[in-house]
Amino acid sequence: MEEFQFKQDELWCEEVNLKRVAEQCGTPIYVYSKRSIIDHYRHIEKAFGGIDHLSCYAVKANANKEILRILAREGIGADAGSIGEMQLAQNAGFSPEKITFSGVGKRDDEIEFALSNNIMSLNVESVEEIEVINSIAAKRNTRARILLRINFDIESDTHPYITTGRRHNKFGVDRAEAIAMLKRATTLSHIEVLGIHSHIGSQITSIETFVAAAKEMKNCIDEIRQQGMTVRQLNFGGGFGVQYRDYISHHLLPPEQDHSEIGLTTVAILNAVLPILKESKCKILIQPGRSLVAHAGILLTKVLYIKKAQAKTFVIVDAGMNDLIRPSLYQSYHQIVPLSLKKTTHNVVDVVGPLCESGDFLALDRALPAVERNEYLVVMCAGAYGYVLSSNYNGRPRPAEVMVDGDRFEVIRKRELIQDL
Repeated sequence: MEEFQFKQDELWCEEVNLKRVAEQCGTPIYVYSKRSIIDHYRHIEKAFGGIDHLSCYAVKANANKEILRILAREGIGADAGSIGEMQLAQNAGFSPEKITFSGVGKRDDEIEFALSNNIMSLNVESVEEIEVINSIAAKRNTRARILLRINFDIESDTHPYITTGRRHNKFGVDRAEAIAMLKRATTLSHIEVLGIHSHIGSQITSIETFVAAAKEMKNCIDEIRQQGMTVRQLNFGGGFGVQYRDYISHHLLPPEQDHSEIGLTTVAILNAVLPILKESKCKILIQPGRSLVAHAGILLTKVLYIKKAQAKTFVIVDAGMNDLIRPSLYQSYHQIVPLSLKKTTHNVVDVVGPLCESGDFLALDRALPAVERNEYLVVMCAGAYGYVLSSNYNGRPRPAEVMVDGDRFEVIRKRELIQDL
């Protein structure tokens, strides 16, 4: 699955020298490995063995049409957060019966679309939403299949903006209210309750946190059944953390200080929780997104200037927070390496973009090999929540996207032009 490697001190993706991509296609540019996407999916599937399950790719992580087509051909399901993502998934070849629809703010037309396309389920998050879905289903003379998203108030070791399973978050219903809500839902003529859903956050790296969530879900299902209700599905959600730090190593790179993510894999998480979850005797659903595509993508950027101030040295590049907002928005860490390595000094620098914002940075106080104008840097593990969160801020066109397949590469989304804005 490690498709990005240094060969003779230059970074390659599969059998493609990334310098070719940068020179032929320009920068900034996202580059993905097809082999990495498929390998990550297949490793996750193997972890389930013979357990009845369905993995539903979180479309929000990366919605490029070619990436969706690659995953659809593998037979995976999809989790959508809007009518747009449902349509993207179906257009890419995902079967409607393998599509779930999540989110706290489903519009009436989105609910109608989900029901008319007979998707697998709607993951619901409030009493009023259930009533609305029942009403819309009644008008269509159909039954809506739902899972109730429950908030178990489990603390997770992630940024506050991407926690989703605490009481102060907008997601899910309180555990104490879940039984009564499920009882009410089972009395509605156009609602079919399949089970329960939980999602505790994003980029969670603690296996113990997932184990705690699994135990809570298993206990909750036992209690629901004791009340005489049927539970057929358990959606464990996603949020499986991936290794961002020290992802790629080379003797010419400065050693990274934090090694806490080394060895972290979704398979290790699943190996810990599946023995608990399978005791529920439910079909198990998960929603991997980042864990399938983060390692499969990088962002290539060119050095514009080296600016030395009294207190700082700035490496100014042509990729900004409009191209990759995670470092600015979440203080997220991405390993950054030169595209071509050489024996040189290591300097502590800020890697910053060209935008008119002090928050426009890719790395702060980072030890990097010395680089010069017109050399290239690579932002590693940028396949998830990269392009999908990009914008045209400062009148900047969005970057191109490229897919590498063996020794070939092709543009799978053209670079925007000024005329497109």
